Amino acid sequence: MTSRFSLGPTPTERLNRARADLRIGVPVQLGADTIAAAVETLSPERLDAMRALGPLTLTLTSWRAQTLKARAYDGDLARIVVPEGADLAWLRALADPADDLRIPMKGPLQSQRGGAADMARAALTLAKSAHLLPAALLVHTSAPHPGLTCITTAEALSPQNVGFAPISAARVPMRAAEAGRLHIFRPDNGAEEHYAVEIGTPDRSQPVLARLHSACFTGDVLGSLKCDCGPQLDAALTQMGQQGAGILLYLNQEGRGIGLANKMRAYSLQDQGFDTVEANHRLGFEDDERDFRIGAALLRKLGFSATRLLTNNPAKVKMLQANQIEVVERVPLKVGLSRHNAQYLATKAAKSGHIL
Repeated sequence: MTSRFSLGPTPTERLNRARADLRIGVPVQLGADTIAAAVETLSPERLDAMRALGPLTLTLTSWRAQTLKARAYDGDLARIVVPEGADLAWLRALADPADDLRIPMKGPLQSQRGGAADMARAALTLAKSAHLLPAALLVHTSAPHPGLTCITTAEALSPQNVGFAPISAARVPMRAAEAGRLHIFRPDNGAEEHYAVEIGTPDRSQPVLARLHSACFTGDVLGSLKCDCGPQLDAALTQMGQQGAGILLYLNQEGRGIGLANKMRAYSLQDQGFDTVEANHRLGFEDDERDFRIGAALLRKLGFSATRLLTNNPAKVKMLQANQIEVVERVPLKVGLSRHNAQYLATKAAKSGHIL
């Protein structure tokens, strides 16, 4: 009997292919008449191939456009006309703020206005989800280009209902608690896996002491003094160990969701005098690109419906409550203040609403 199920990729799987293609410098097909490439990974050869197809457009977020003094007629983004002789160095200078202070004048830049901007918006969404700089090069074509991953703008822009499958779990004795267990969850959209550290045997019928901890390689692993992430991780696990039960969700959303490479770019901008939020904006990102719905989904997978949440961030409380997880108490987690991160913590309080 022949199966009717197609061996070809689903829309979710095509999206994951598109992200992977952009990361290695391969353009993607958006709809039937647009090719998009990530500026960060684009090669001179592919730039020439795209230019041979027609006039080029560089799309940037409104935050990056604001830094460049370019008009964002589309609200959340700007579509910049690429001059005929512009090379890859010109494109990357607009995408990457590393040399903004050394070479502040990059214009004048001509922004397109009128017409639909969904293709540009889809390209930026894909670049962000690939943890690349949010800057994409677009060209219109008369027909789909063979061999390129093809997705529709609706597929790229529609909110995804991501499912999480438990992959494996095992006992892991820790300094904080010998009764520890690590669970690995894999999303069905091909993104990074996330982890749940279970301390003791929490009662599923009671609110669990829990923390949503976003991965921080520099703080958690290297012991960086620029943030309070490492001390928060240690303090949360210690408190759970002392109380005999808890759940720490370790979410792979490095750098507030922009990825480690872009986080280091933000750190470099901070060394130039910009605060955390300003650095993210100059790169073209929002203040915080994380998705805390992941935490709610994992808590439900683990059998919990209510929590005592270890956090200083009211946004986490709101997001859990909006996704069917009752937060009966916000438990403060105020640790790690030093002369190296005092300004960083002040910015979190003043601009990101953290209760410190």
